[in-house]
Amino acid sequence: MLRIEHLTKQYNGKDQKAVDDLTLHIQPGEIYGFIGHNGAGKTTTLKSCAGILHFDAGEIYIDGISLKENPLECKRRMAYIPDNPDLYEFLSGIQYLGFVGDIYQVPVEDREKRIAEYSAALELTDDLGSKINSYSHGMKQKLAVISALIHAPRLLMMDEPFVGLDPKAAHTVKEIMRKFCDNGGAIFFSTHVLEVAEKLCDKVAIIRGGKLVISGPTEAVRGNESLEDVFLELVEEGHA
Repeated sequence: MLRIEHLTKQYNGKDQKAVDDLTLHIQPGEIYGFIGHNGAGKTTTLKSCAGILHFDAGEIYIDGISLKENPLECKRRMAYIPDNPDLYEFLSGIQYLGFVGDIYQVPVEDREKRIAEYSAALELTDDLGSKINSYSHGMKQKLAVISALIHAPRLLMMDEPFVGLDPKAAHTVKEIMRKFCDNGGAIFFSTHVLEVAEKLCDKVAIIRGGKLVISGPTEAVRGNESLEDVFLELVEEGHA
């Protein structure tokens, strides 16, 4: 579903590459966790895959389609939720969702069904008529999740999706993520919450200084240790 091949990205004026020759493959049905310290290259990778950032070398394929050669078709098949979603706060929640539905040309019947389903699950239905500028951070995060799912993407990419969510909402988002992948989708997301990654992810990748350190099935990566222990050991090795 998502193939990252030798991705390299370097920002102007920076000696070190933000992402250095990264290769990862995320298959349909997989929840794939992306782990690293601040500045490791997680957000740069996600933004490159979403078509937001130009990258210097390598290739990205979404559902077999080259992001370089056909970015519009790739964006039709994916959705990206940044760590701090920028929403049009002068709109109400339902107006914003209608706007997103219009962009993706989602039939009215389909969008209404999805909005009803996800807003009920996330307990946001009663707030959809209110302006987004009155929303808490958690409510904005919920709205971003609904807007990402409204066009039924094949690939969902999320940058720290649980930040700002209360425990109940976080649990619901995890359930939505699992159902999404059980229905043939794929999810690639970054997180600092290693316990969540350990319990939720089918596979994980750890990145350090822009380079992939280790990747594979979650159980194989952690071995007989916790994912937190493995991560800390790898980070310490990198600073030794």
